Amino acid sequence: MYLLCVLSDLSACEEVDRGLGKKANGIYCNQKMGGFCTRFKPQILMVLAQIGYTFLYFITEASFNHGMNPNVYITYRHIVSGVVMFPFAYFLERKQRPKLTLALFVEIFILSLLGVGLTLNMYFVSMSYTSPTFVASMVNTIASLTFVIAVVLRLEVLDLRNPRGIAKVLGTLGTTGNNQESWLKGSILTVASCITWSIWYIMQAFTLKRYPAPLSLTTWMSFVGAVQSAVFTGIVHHKRAAWTIGFDIDFWSLVYGGIVVSGLIIYVQLWCTEEKGPVFVTMFNPLSTILVAILAYFVLGEKLYLGSILGAVIVIIGLYLLLWGKEEDQQVHSKEEEQSQLACDDQKELKIQVVTSAESKLSPGRP
Repeated sequence: MYLLCVLSDLSACEEVDRGLGKKANGIYCNQKMGGFCTRFKPQILMVLAQIGYTFLYFITEASFNHGMNPNVYITYRHIVSGVVMFPFAYFLERKQRPKLTLALFVEIFILSLLGVGLTLNMYFVSMSYTSPTFVASMVNTIASLTFVIAVVLRLEVLDLRNPRGIAKVLGTLGTTGNNQESWLKGSILTVASCITWSIWYIMQAFTLKRYPAPLSLTTWMSFVGAVQSAVFTGIVHHKRAAWTIGFDIDFWSLVYGGIVVSGLIIYVQLWCTEEKGPVFVTMFNPLSTILVAILAYFVLGEKLYLGSILGAVIVIIGLYLLLWGKEEDQQVHSKEEEQSQLACDDQKELKIQVVTSAESKLSPGRP
């Protein structure tokens, strides 16, 4: 239920005094729990998001095995997402949503192409040729690719003289996992989708600075991505029967993928990107790999090897190191915000004093 509360605007949660507890997303917590929820809100949301992705792998796999066309699936899924998210975006972000210029729309178009039209079509087509476990393992490479791009573009601070900086590197390598065998066997489509996905995460950070409305951006990406996917699907598939779906696993996979994944989870990721950066978001991807492997063992009867278990341990250690390494960045960022706020308050107070002094000089003396 915690994930369902994000639509009430995570960035504008009402805070109450710690002694009385905190109100976060409509959930009242006691003093200790309130502090925990507030401090680790991004981490909690990203863990829930990975759980949501885990179920997506199996639902879409079942739908594709049933005969659902991956390209049609992507188109319908994002139409569902756009329709569901539109009223929330329209009413909740009316005041904070900036004017949509032509340049900004082109940027959203490219963002939609990288995140939906191009990437997801390659991603799900590759899943139909491989397996959910394989595709989930390849997603681990997104964290390391995003980290490298973020360092190059100076979105991420890397100081190898600092133990926390070294922890970031080791943590990123750890969350990537032992994936050499998958790289050798992997399809070109899967690798290409991981590269474009990494660029998509990085581009989100830049777009959110010019368009700080995550709900609206999620809605725009859904609609634009659906149109892009529809055009592509219309070119490669000419049979009308491919667009027909029944009230079965195909329908429920579209509902789940559209509302939970392309709607709620994408919004959560955008919010976390705005708060913590793109590297923070991508480093949670390996969790879904672990969960997929576990569920595949119990549900699908796939074998679980010792190497997979050791890899899961390495991933968890790497994730912890990366979180620890980024904690210093968050502390520095918080201090900078506090200093900036104090400077702004001092400047306002000085202006008030100047205005008051000027008014006192201009006002006539009392009789």
